[in-house]
Amino acid sequence: MSARKGELTAAGIDRGWPFQVALDSALCTDKQTAIQDEFCKGLSRCVRGHSLCHDDKTLVVQCFSLKEDAEKFMAQFGGEWFDPRERSRGHQWNKWYKGKFAGSKAS
Repeated sequence: MSARKGELTAAGIDRGWPFQVALDSALCTDKQTAIQDEFCKGLSRCVRGHSLCHDDKTLVVQCFSLKEDAEKFMAQFGGEWFDPRERSRGHQWNKWYKGKFAGSKAS
């Protein structure tokens, strides 16, 4: 599969926005997403996030280039740090295997 010209790749997002916060998808309904979008105006959030599965739950990942912005987001909406190195590879790229890089949280 090839990427479309100019589109952000997953690797590009991980490099440019390394401070990532995973939220339960139940906290990302239409109304809540609008509130999060308004809160993030002026923050370093990437225009494109992604989703993951962990323990039969769907999580939405918000990506930030500045740690302070990610911390502000977490203080307001909750969630937990997501280390992109813990994402599975290949056909199961959307799985999160916590603890693979335990102790190497975003810094």
